[in-house]
Amino acid sequence: MGLNISNIIPKKEISWEELKNKKIAVDTSQVLYQFLSSIRQPDGTPLIDSNNNVTSHLMGISTRIPNLIEKGIKPIFVFDGKPPILKLHEKESREHRKQLAEKKLEEAKEEGDEELMLRYSKQTIRLTLDMSKEARELIDAFGLPTIQAPSEAEAQCSFMA
Repeated sequence: MGLNISNIIPKKEISWEELKNKKIAVDTSQVLYQFLSSIRQPDGTPLIDSNNNVTSHLMGISTRIPNLIEKGIKPIFVFDGKPPILKLHEKESREHRKQLAEKKLEEAKEEGDEELMLRYSKQTIRLTLDMSKEARELIDAFGLPTIQAPSEAEAQCSFMA
């Protein structure tokens, strides 16, 4: 969900060099959503394989991991567990917004408006359990560690830090 804590802890930009040889915990769901949102065709269609399975998340991981390793970073990918009860309302709200975006996406498709199709397709993204499982298998194939958080990956990353 994220927290607005910039008035408590000031933002500090750091260089890749400062992260060299460090173990960095990665909230995997955040990264996967980033790839699912950004790796798309101009009309908003995600990358898919010959069986129409979405592969944007796998393409992103397969390019991000070598990039991090090349910079000397040692990533540890943390996967979400069961969400806390406090997040239930937020999840319901997000699902409602996705359903509204799906309606707008259909209208944009009918009008042939690629700009709107791209915008609304990004708002309908759902990270499935299968996508997370595929991502974990790919990360494992790279020989990198993964951790299953008992609840939120973000909280697990903070705890590990």
